[in-house]
Amino acid sequence: MTQIGGLVYLIALLLIKKSVNQRRLKGICVFVFLYLLVTFLIVPFVAPIFGRERIKETEFVQAHSFFFKLANRNYVKSELNNAIEEIAKGFEKQNAGIKIVYLDANFPFIDQFPLLPHLSHNDGKKIDISLIYENPNGKLTNKKPSTSGYGVYEDPKPSEYDQVSVCQSKGNWQYDFPKYLTFGRINKDIKFSERGTRNLINLIVKQPEIGKLFIEPHLKTRLNLTNNKIRFHGCRAVRHDDHIHLQLK
Repeated sequence: MTQIGGLVYLIALLLIKKSVNQRRLKGICVFVFLYLLVTFLIVPFVAPIFGRERIKETEFVQAHSFFFKLANRNYVKSELNNAIEEIAKGFEKQNAGIKIVYLDANFPFIDQFPLLPHLSHNDGKKIDISLIYENPNGKLTNKKPSTSGYGVYEDPKPSEYDQVSVCQSKGNWQYDFPKYLTFGRINKDIKFSERGTRNLINLIVKQPEIGKLFIEPHLKTRLNLTNNKIRFHGCRAVRHDDHIHLQLK
């Protein structure tokens, strides 16, 4: 869940003497204090030593929820940070008031340290961002359909290629698993915006630093996306019709 939580918890236990009354309660209080201190005042200054930095939140870029920042899942290499900022500026310029909303990125330290449940978010080069949605009147919105940011899919239509069924038929049970991780569906009046998502993806692939973008094959076809940076992620991953994955070269 987080990269530093276990270490901070051990330190908190060491700071509380066994003889202290209500040791568990005091341990929790010390842990919370130390965790917040380390997360927001220490980690951001240490992470650059490992080649990563906290995602810059601006009027154009924001986390889907505070959880991603609290859990230190919002660190990337500076090149990706700059690319995200440029993409967001370009997107907002074409769609006033609409932001890039990011989900899981990477932990602040150590290459190859897994950011579960992701297979590859372990080197500062990857980030997930939300699809774009619109209100019933067709106007783009910053609202998203799930509490976690994951698990509410834009399913293939009957006439579209169904990669989900193909992967599941091969025994890849996890491919559809994020539907259990929504933590509740919200904003049920909004719908997937083909126009907004196509616009966003085209801006992403124009960035020279971006090497790959993953999205479900039926959405690639539906949105008429042809850039060779847009790839299929493979059946060992999870489906990508609830978010976009992008990464540096």
